[in-house]
Amino acid sequence: MTESYPTTPTAPTRRTTLRAAGGGALLLGLGLTGCRSAVSEADAPSGKAGEAGKASAAPRRGGTLTVAVNADFTPSLLFAQSAQSLQQRLIYNTLTRYDDRLKPQPELATSWEYAKDGRAITLALRSGVTFHDGRPFTADDVIFAVKNLQNPLRAAQLRATAAAVTGFEKRGDHELVLKLAHPVNNLFDLFEFMIITDRASVEDAVTGKKLNGTGPFRLTKWSPGSGLGLSRNETYWQPGRPYLDGVEIRVVPQADALLSSLRTGQSQLSFSVPGKNLAVVAASPELAISEYSTGGGAVYLGVNTTVAPLNDKTVRQALAWGIDRERILKQVLGGYGLASATPWPKSSPAFTEAGRTHYTHNPGKARELLKSAGHTRLDLPLLHVNLPGETAVAEAVQYDLRQIGVHVTLQPTDSAAAQKNLISQNMPGLWTMSHSFAQVQPSTLAVSAYPFNEAKNTSKFRSAAYTKVVREAWTAPADGARANALRQQITDTLLDEAFIIDLAIRGAVQVSARKLHGVTLNKFSYLNLDDAYLAG
Repeated sequence: MTESYPTTPTAPTRRTTLRAAGGGALLLGLGLTGCRSAVSEADAPSGKAGEAGKASAAPRRGGTLTVAVNADFTPSLLFAQSAQSLQQRLIYNTLTRYDDRLKPQPELATSWEYAKDGRAITLALRSGVTFHDGRPFTADDVIFAVKNLQNPLRAAQLRATAAAVTGFEKRGDHELVLKLAHPVNNLFDLFEFMIITDRASVEDAVTGKKLNGTGPFRLTKWSPGSGLGLSRNETYWQPGRPYLDGVEIRVVPQADALLSSLRTGQSQLSFSVPGKNLAVVAASPELAISEYSTGGGAVYLGVNTTVAPLNDKTVRQALAWGIDRERILKQVLGGYGLASATPWPKSSPAFTEAGRTHYTHNPGKARELLKSAGHTRLDLPLLHVNLPGETAVAEAVQYDLRQIGVHVTLQPTDSAAAQKNLISQNMPGLWTMSHSFAQVQPSTLAVSAYPFNEAKNTSKFRSAAYTKVVREAWTAPADGARANALRQQITDTLLDEAFIIDLAIRGAVQVSARKLHGVTLNKFSYLNLDDAYLAG
């Protein structure tokens, strides 16, 4: 079977070898990869990118990998992409995954074929796959996974794409036709995002009692506040995988303690080291710093457009001009990332340099705009996640806004509570967080990401014109002049309305023991350890 309906752009991505922060940090144009490996200076001979994760010796079987994270697993967010999604691909599989050129590759779906009109797709499903409890994987599990994301009771992005599937035709246990209400150009985003969970125990899954998947590891324990324990799935469908005996995901919320756990060897992998601490890591001979070319989402300032005077876009634009993005990139993110007024990484077909630099640091212009709107001083709350890196972003925003007469009071909030507030549209006037979904099809951001969703976003911004262009961009083929024009209209709307004020594309930085090899992430930062091993 082959694809016939346009899905994703296939432009090659650029991976970049990094210099460590504090040693001349390299500002990156972040590319996109699928099941992607980090690029490390230590692993890339003569500056050649794309060699990370390769070892001189053959892969070694055995050992337990300890991953340090700064926030606990949140079962109620199992079907939403968030900072707590790292463990998804360890327990569950997805239908497909993207390669470095954004071309879908087989996982539980082995091949596929679009109907000529783009309103159906036939999937051939992998046989011989079983869930951890021994039950065979069949087409019914895919049907359930789609319907599960359609369920409004689930906290899940990409619901709109799942909802476009309006019919199912089973052709035995391992062939399935998905019928679509209309063509969509981000169906493979859904297939990489959507974990295949056990339909019989899904309610136990969202309470953390039982996580039954087809993935390489089985859940052995969850200790709320402490972390997850996983052991090798001995009946995994990939022969000889995984190499590791097990994985421990350990919650270490304090930045100093997390860094110490890596330096002392208590942990061998983390994606949670704040940018300002990476210079210390660079001086540790036993650790390697690598960056994933897709980035780690974007840092942004969210605005509740129903709170006066933030209902005036002139005020929102003033905020956008008042923030020093380059300083945030350098001082808070350690130079890993890209200062940007738009959400798009450089490899996105929606990226333009004009959009990235549309808002620069211009406090004089910001004060003029506030004055034209009738304000010389504003006092507003600013919610942020109570973690070191997120607090540093909020403090930088607080400082910059004070210079233009906007005085914000910080509201530190637990990570899980902040995510729930985001989903339920229960934010104060301002908030700072990170968003994802700009690293896949551009239409996905505007139809699925909570801050940007055209139908129901956290800012409570609504516009018939925005809805119209987003829907057109979502249902049109992904390539060509019309696609480019629609993407530009979305970007122009985001910049003009400024209900989400992007600040910087965050670098997805991996800190790992030098003996660890074969670690990858998928588009939604699900950790893939199928080929990972400890060299000694």
